[in-house]
Amino acid sequence: MQKKHKIVLIIEEESSMNVPLKENLEGEGFDVTVAVNGKEGLEMALNEHPDLILLDILLPEMDGVTVLKKLREDEWGKNVKVIVLSNLSDSNTVANAIEEGSFGYLVKTEWKIEDVVAKAREILKR
Repeated sequence: MQKKHKIVLIIEEESSMNVPLKENLEGEGFDVTVAVNGKEGLEMALNEHPDLILLDILLPEMDGVTVLKKLREDEWGKNVKVIVLSNLSDSNTVANAIEEGSFGYLVKTEWKIEDVVAKAREILKR
């Protein structure tokens, strides 16, 4: 029996971010889906049950912190692994994301795509 690929859901509206992330993660053997707003991302997460979610904070229709809160209210979603990706580095935003149970918080200006891929691999090994 062949091992099932890990599924990563990227919830990120900027194609300059989600396209290279998707390509790099797929190059590492992950199955990747993309949502470009919070509402769509939440629906995809609850329907598809990805192994990991890369979640932006600033999203149209529903912000990332709200998506994370709603995920944590769901029986499946309360345990899904989430890495928050954001341009926001203020302590309140970071604290909110961690309080809601994210497995990591990466400020976009401080990392490269390879860093995110490495973090995803690390978290999915746990």
